[in-house]
Amino acid sequence: MNLDKEELDILESFERGEWQSISDKENALKRHQAYAKATFEQDKHLDVYLSTRDFKVLQKRALMEGIPYQTLISSILHKYVSGYLVDRSHEEMVSY
Repeated sequence: MNLDKEELDILESFERGEWQSISDKENALKRHQAYAKATFEQDKHLDVYLSTRDFKVLQKRALMEGIPYQTLISSILHKYVSGYLVDRSHEEMVSY
């Protein structure tokens, strides 16, 4: 069986006994569904001015992802405030 690094890490973690069963799966599932819903609930409006170049790049990226550009921008901002946005060096960046 060929596992990638992430899969191997999960398997090793499981074999070390680091995983525990959830006693009340139904309530845990409902709680996490509520977290997900709250994360993506959009109840505020924001006006932002962007350069034409940045706007066009965002539109192209959104098109590639198959989502509206507003959704992409919202996702980027959410990742940033959640601490999940990864900063890449300029050598790795793809230009459009």
